[in-house]
Amino acid sequence: MKFRQTAKVILLFLTVALAPPAARAQWADPDNWTQFRATHLNTGVSKADVPRNLRLLWSFDAGEAVESSPAIWGGTVYVGSQKGELLALDLASGQVRWRYSTGAAEGIGESSPAVAHGTVFIGDLGGTVHAVSARDGRRMWTFKTGGEVKASPVVADDKVLIGSYDGHLYALSARNGQPVWKLKTNAAVHATAAVSNGMAFITGCDEVFRAVRLSDGQQVYQVASGAYTGASPALMDNSAFYGTFDNYVLGVSLQTRTVRWRYRHPQRQFPFYSSAGAVEGRVVLGGRDKMVHCIDSRTGRARWTFATRARVESSPALASGRVFVGSNDGRFYVLDFYTGEKLWEYETGGAVSSSPAIASGRVVVGSHDGRVYCFGG
Repeated sequence: MKFRQTAKVILLFLTVALAPPAARAQWADPDNWTQFRATHLNTGVSKADVPRNLRLLWSFDAGEAVESSPAIWGGTVYVGSQKGELLALDLASGQVRWRYSTGAAEGIGESSPAVAHGTVFIGDLGGTVHAVSARDGRRMWTFKTGGEVKASPVVADDKVLIGSYDGHLYALSARNGQPVWKLKTNAAVHATAAVSNGMAFITGCDEVFRAVRLSDGQQVYQVASGAYTGASPALMDNSAFYGTFDNYVLGVSLQTRTVRWRYRHPQRQFPFYSSAGAVEGRVVLGGRDKMVHCIDSRTGRARWTFATRARVESSPALASGRVFVGSNDGRFYVLDFYTGEKLWEYETGGAVSSSPAIASGRVVVGSHDGRVYCFGG
């Protein structure tokens, strides 16, 4: 069994190495995880070689709960806290490199940093988007929206794409924060945009999946999701995958602009808030049914499920033939990507709704106990 699993992992890496550029875009490079869900396609997949036997390397006390998911760039971990701080931590040691205060009394919620052009971008619950120097934590610019910001920024074509609870998707100049365009939807924009072929794709609290032209913010088409959606779409094989609050996971064809399939667990029907990881014809995400689900991306049928002890709102990271994901039961789990077998777990002092980031063989995740954890070999 171990030989077969090792062979599968080797084959997976060879497939990535020989794949065309569009396929390789699914994977984050081994040493960096620069945004929520790792890449513009929101696939949550890394080429990093994560050690088989993990242990806690360090933890850092952020002072308040950490719902934000880390980004990693250039050997530095960037992550927000409900204390209202954006933190820069050394990946090797966990030592603080700098702290940036947003000044938001509400703090930083689920918005997760994106790093590009030497700048870190993040939103806060007061509704402000911040651009901060990655080197020293100096404020570059801010932009105030009309509602709280829980979405995570994506940087594409020198634009910062980010949603607000004021109902808009914004495209801001990465250089100075000036609005380039904004798209009005019919409800809060909670999800993080996926970007491909000059288009931004967003799911919506207004029950609509939208394709938006990156250059000018014009909507090209929309698909009815049939339910409120908080999860961000993952793009793979010309399809988008995301869960809804109507207890379904959807596979949407970007070619035919229709819902190809809907997955629903036959017994346990609960909302899906976790954003999917997607690679090798499989879609992996957590559910409020306390389970992690692995679904065949072509058929919409379950490949396996794994039960935790509480709802799973953390979005899985995929690397080295494994699934890395937190649960509100306070545990961080490592599962076999092919079988769903539990390989390892670590218990923190609070719910783990933050999503892990992977780089340089290390896995970093936040917890509601106020700590940031780093695991490695």
